[in-house]
Amino acid sequence: MTASPAALAATATAARLRVMIVDDAIVVRGLFARWIEAEPDLELIASLRNGREAVDAIDRVKPDVVVLDVDMPELDGISALPQLLTKRPGVTIIMASTLTRRNAEISLRALALGATDYITKPSSQNEINAAPDFHRDLIEKIRGLGRRAKPAFAPPAMPAEPMTHILAPPLVPQVAPAARPMHYAAHGPITLRAMPHMAPRAILIGASTGGPQALNKLLTNIDNVIAQVPVLITQHMPPTFTAILSEHLSRLTRRPVHEAVHGEEIAAGRIYMAPGGRHMSVALKNGVPTIDIGNGAPINFCKPAVDPLFTSAAQVWGTRALAVVLTGMGHDGLAGAHDIVNAGGHVIAQDEASSVIWGMPGQVALAGLCSAVLPIDDIGPKLSRLVGGDRQ
Repeated sequence: MTASPAALAATATAARLRVMIVDDAIVVRGLFARWIEAEPDLELIASLRNGREAVDAIDRVKPDVVVLDVDMPELDGISALPQLLTKRPGVTIIMASTLTRRNAEISLRALALGATDYITKPSSQNEINAAPDFHRDLIEKIRGLGRRAKPAFAPPAMPAEPMTHILAPPLVPQVAPAARPMHYAAHGPITLRAMPHMAPRAILIGASTGGPQALNKLLTNIDNVIAQVPVLITQHMPPTFTAILSEHLSRLTRRPVHEAVHGEEIAAGRIYMAPGGRHMSVALKNGVPTIDIGNGAPINFCKPAVDPLFTSAAQVWGTRALAVVLTGMGHDGLAGAHDIVNAGGHVIAQDEASSVIWGMPGQVALAGLCSAVLPIDDIGPKLSRLVGGDRQ
């Protein structure tokens, strides 16, 4: 039987994500409202001036997603956040702020308090209006993160994976996977490849949405790994955020974590973070692995992007390269993971249940590129065993 147009319209309306905007700037609220109302799978259900109005309204309007400004009068975003989560547990909250060190610190603190993600606003209202990348990022974050809890209506032209309607996954060589099928949730069997025969010489980590929380858990579990091999991280973040995250991880791990510097030698015992707004690759200089920082165009709409790190690491370390793909939207890292595997290296992905968004890790897992697909709490112990010589 074929549903009537009225029934289809009712289903689409019921499945739309309900979005609340909280920002003290009326121009920003109006702009965000127009963007949201232009999307068939999103519904603007409240546009409010401050955190106090949001706390008072959340029980009544029941949003799926809240875009919450950091700086507001009466009750700011960081103060409103725990109250909103108490009143509506599980609601997706995206912190929004201009790019300053203070706001970056607040946004990262908000993640620890339960915010799902953050987005950096251009510094002026005119810049916001003229920033198509920001427009796209905001809508994709609302849609991608909101889908975690509620299936959204998707018109026929819109695919399920965030961002893939803008840029299809890159064409990459096909890799013949090992014959070890693994049944994984609703996605069917995932074919796992063999584990490394030799201990890795470098750990390469790619992460996006949910990455800071995942990195906290992972890096605190691999102290012995860090002592023996270098760890290089590309986390999708703007400038300033990566510097603050590096400082936080350094305090947490009691290991030197820093934004990588162009031309520096790569050594065991150190953790290198791709600086926000720059791509990080590795290269051999007089036979020594070194950092290469580039200012090329965004890749997969990301800068820094994971693909340059993975692809260059495959060329430098070959069979001794071990890539880890953590939670994140989109498919960044997929092409680089192919290059890692083609060079004889190996890939581990975070599993869906422990990921905020199973986009990046799901892409490499479903492509048959992984030697393991694990909960975030199990990845650290697995890395420790592999570096220690265990091949299971």
